[in-house]
Amino acid sequence: MTVTAVSPVDRPSHLAKMAARAAGFQPSPVRAVFDVSMQPGMISLAGGNPFLPALPLEGIAQLARSVVLERGLEALQYGSGAGTEELQALICQVMKLEGISASPENIQVTAGSQMALELVTKLFCDPGDVVIAEGPTYVGALGVFEGFQAEVAHVAMDDDGVDPERLQQVIAGLKAAGKTIKFFYTIPNFNNPSGISLSPERRQRVVDVCRAEGVLVVEDNPYGLLAFDGTSPDATAAPALHSLDPDNVLYLGSFSKIFAPGLRVGWVVAPEDVRGRLQIASEATTICPSVLSQLIVENYISSYDWRGQIEAYSSVYASRCRATLDALAAHMPEGTRWTTPTGGFFTWVTLPEGIDTEQVLAAAIDSGVVFVPGSAFYADGGGANQLRIAFSYADEEQLSEGVRRLGEAIRGL
Repeated sequence: MTVTAVSPVDRPSHLAKMAARAAGFQPSPVRAVFDVSMQPGMISLAGGNPFLPALPLEGIAQLARSVVLERGLEALQYGSGAGTEELQALICQVMKLEGISASPENIQVTAGSQMALELVTKLFCDPGDVVIAEGPTYVGALGVFEGFQAEVAHVAMDDDGVDPERLQQVIAGLKAAGKTIKFFYTIPNFNNPSGISLSPERRQRVVDVCRAEGVLVVEDNPYGLLAFDGTSPDATAAPALHSLDPDNVLYLGSFSKIFAPGLRVGWVVAPEDVRGRLQIASEATTICPSVLSQLIVENYISSYDWRGQIEAYSSVYASRCRATLDALAAHMPEGTRWTTPTGGFFTWVTLPEGIDTEQVLAAAIDSGVVFVPGSAFYADGGGANQLRIAFSYADEEQLSEGVRRLGEAIRGL
């Protein structure tokens, strides 16, 4: 049989055959600078990676080894689509630190909270539906919403987070325009990318506004336990939104920031009828969450001082945040503003009007530093003169030098 080679010119393009939603699958701006950040001598202020050298790797290796040796036939087999019962119960214990009282049957385990958000959006959003999100908001969430052809309406934040009155105005405007609002997506604790936290005084009012307007709340909280003062959250003063209205707030959690992202273990807390649908949607994608990863997390939470590990992480991030803010004060041009986070991984920098941070990025790379421009965190073209600095991974000396290089690049435009 003769096989005729097809020249590259004659090969068909399959892009025109793809579903309309495929146009929404765009490269992440954070991933787009990843290769650049790996160049020798480059200082990365871009990626929000946890500082894994703070983990006791030998101890974790022993935990993983014991899982395979003692429970290998379970760990390496298919498991429940909802997650293991033991992990569901342990997740409930973790959330008690933030004042959340949940039952294991309300927990859907996922491959990280990114998958959790994808499942929620898949369940609730039809093309053309609207998701309200803080401005700025997590770039990975914008990618999910765009992929399901949902529109995004931003509600601006100030130093205390979202203003409930402004949120109500955005909802009213969308309804007047005949839009269907499916949910309000929020990162109320140490927001990614801004580092801002929703003030205690506003939390109940935000929940009440959404309840009254028939808008579901999706609370994404990967950073909530990483307060710089090393204390557990004050569940009375600054309660989790889910604890204020469990029937109307879906809660997304993750072990990626408080343990390790490579295990890919997250979860959703939802009313039982919604959780059942989440399981069906999850099974259609992954069949079941990784049993091996779940059992490693179970061992970690059951037998290790995981609260002490969170405190160790928080201490590292607090020191690096201070170094970053000091460097900003020393090297940014006059008129620059930035947030002062009290936890988490990020600070948000606003440069004087007229400075485009996408243009700054090219000059910064030439100077040996990389960051993510602010426009990546808006769906409506906002953030042109803003940028996110991640201080979670680089050490204090690198952060100081990186901010110095950034200031040099800005002044050189």
